[in-house]
Order: sequence, then C-alpha cells, then structure tokens
Amino acid sequence: MTVNLLSQIPLFTDLPVIELDGILAAMDVKELADKEVLFREGDPGEDFYVVTKGVVEVLMAAGQQEELLLNIMREGEHFGEMSLIMPGGHRTASVRARGESTLLSMSRTQFLDLTRKHPELSTSMVRVLSQRLDATNTQTFRELNEKNKQLQTAFDELKAAQAQLIEKERLERELQVAADIQLSILPDELPALEEFGFGARILPARQVGGDFYDVFLVKENQYGVLIGDVADKGVPSALFMARAHALIMAEADTGLSSGEVMKLVNRHITRLQKSTQFVTVLYGILDLTTREFNYARAGHEPPLILNPDGTVERIPHSSGMALGLWEEITLDVRTVILQPGATLLLFTDGLTDCRSPGGEAFGLERIKKTLGEMHNVNAQEVCDQLLETLRNYESGAKQDDDVTLVAIHAISKNSIRK
Repeated sequence: MTVNLLSQIPLFTDLPVIELDGILAAMDVKELADKEVLFREGDPGEDFYVVTKGVVEVLMAAGQQEELLLNIMREGEHFGEMSLIMPGGHRTASVRARGESTLLSMSRTQFLDLTRKHPELSTSMVRVLSQRLDATNTQTFRELNEKNKQLQTAFDELKAAQAQLIEKERLERELQVAADIQLSILPDELPALEEFGFGARILPARQVGGDFYDVFLVKENQYGVLIGDVADKGVPSALFMARAHALIMAEADTGLSSGEVMKLVNRHITRLQKSTQFVTVLYGILDLTTREFNYARAGHEPPLILNPDGTVERIPHSSGMALGLWEEITLDVRTVILQPGATLLLFTDGLTDCRSPGGEAFGLERIKKTLGEMHNVNAQEVCDQLLETLRNYESGAKQDDDVTLVAIHAISKNSIRK
C-alpha cells in the first residue's frame, strides 16, 4: 500500500517498483500531533519528507501575528528537497501539522545518493518545483492584485476623508467668522446709570444662534431695551437675527413708540422675507424720569418682575404675534413702573425649555424661585446667577435652544448699584 503511494508521487513515477522497495526501507516514519511543528523557518535542512497520512501546513512567520499560510501538503506530496540540494541549506519556511499526520523522511545523504543513482529524479524534481513555482506565482499575483484593490479602496477613502476634513475645517472657519460677526452685533458694554442697572447674558446652543439683545439710548432720559428669539438655530437664524436687529434699531432711532416700531419692522420683514422664518421680540422704552417701562411684546415670553419685597410675579399679558408671519399683527403692549429695588427680567424660552439629564424642563417655577432668592442683587449678577443655576441643573445634558437673559434693576439706596 505504501509502495503504491510512492509510485504515485511524481518525483518517483519513473523508478522501478523494486527500487521503490529499497527507498521505502531506507525511509523513517515520523508521527506528528495536531499543531506540532516539524521544523521552523531558518532551521538547518537535513531531511526530505513525504506525507503518507493527514495534512501539514507550510508557513511564514509561524505562530506570530503576521503568520502567512504558503501551502498545504496532503497525502502523496513531498517537501524539503530544496534545503538538501543547497549546501548548508536552511529551511525557507516552517511546517506544522494540521491534525494528526504521518510522514516518511529521508536524510540528506540518502537523498543525494538516490539522485546520483537515478539522475532522472532531477528532471522530475525540476518539473515538480516548476509546478509549485507556477502555483505560487499565480497565488501571489492574486493576493497582490487583491491587496492592490484594498490599497486603492483605502486610498480613495483616505482622499474622501481628507476632502471632508478640509470642508469641515472651512465650515468651522466660516462658522467662527459668523459667530464673531454675531457677537459684534451685540453691545460691547451696557449703560451704567445712577437710577438703573442693566445686565445681560447669552448662551447659544450652537456656535451661532438666533437670540439677540440690546440696550441703547433712544433720546434724553430714555433707553431702549430689546430681546429677541429667531425660530430655528444655526447660520440661517443668525442671518435673520442680524436683519431683524438692524430693522428694529433703525426704526427705534426715529423716536416712535415701542408698538409702532414693532409694526413697522414686521411690515419690512414680511415684505422682504421669502422663507418661513419668524422672530419673537420684546422691545421696550425705559423712561428714567417716570420709571416707566413701556414695551410691546410680539409672541415673546412675558417678563418677570422681582418686587422690592422679594416676591416674583409674571407681568399680566395678552396674546401677541411673532414678527414675520403676517402682514397685520396684534401686539401685547404694556407699561410697568419699576419701583426702587425692583428687577425686571426678560428671557427667551430657551431658559424654560432647557432640560436636566433626566429630561425634565427647567420651567417657569424654577426661574421664579431662583429669581426670588436674589433680592437686592444687581442686574448683571441676576443674569449670571440664573445662568449658573441653569448650567448646574443641566449637568452636562445637551442644550437644545439658545438662552438669553436681560435684567433691569431699579436702584434704591439699599440696593447694590450696577
């Protein structure tokens, strides 16, 4: 049975059967357990092998992370002749059993004696080696072709990622420019008066937002106070905000009442606007002589007042329409007298809508409670402390809307001036 196996090996097909008996008698039997290594890459080559049972693997970098399978030898196949032909030859690869395997081995001396006795073995050997080389070349070409495809795919993905990164950096630069422009629209500092103090804070949900505020001189002894909130967020809202702010400032300079200013601005916006954006606004005029704050509210949050006795009230209100939706609008027009020690708080709905990590909104009652604890606190500190309380409440939760605060504090002898 074993002789028939040898006769079927291409290397020995030209040898007579009686010669095969002699070869078999001269060969040793080698048993390998599963995963047992027969020899390793770089070992001296001393034996020639024939697989009679099982399977062995021919490997590069065996047992390492970059291990590479070169070939699989099955029953009837031989290996190891190259290191025997070359003087002082070393193994160019490792061989490891895949399952239990049985091999026949021939020493270097026996192998060389056999080739001298039967020169025709050299021809057979060259044929077999050529076949292996062709198979290896074909496999290597396929692997290189596949690697080239993978490299090309990776290169294309890298180019796409680089293009996206460049575009992202460009957009970030443009957003920063937009943010700088938006901040330049807001007042650098607020008026400092003997009778009244002003405070303000703005916290955009994104790099640029749609909230805005302003405090400015309208005419002698009268100051305009403005807060607004454009629907939606981002660059489109910032652009709409800039337009709305400019229109309000332009009309306020004419000395008209707050209600008249709002109606004229709405007329401009509805005539110019070609989208569905709109803005809620509260614009009022503070008279330093009478302490009256006459304001018009266009769909904005009604203000809160902290009275001198520490109580907090929401100013009575009626319905008011946002600017930019309808040509004719209804406004909530009111007058509030700010007694010495009182603080009026204007805010956008981002303050009430901000949520805790659990999803609960900050809400109006928390605003009133926090404000009620700030009796005799100046206007800027009111805004700062409210925003700090809000941030602690959010505790890292995502901010979905811009938050803007404006406070007017009527200074009394017992209050801290700002």
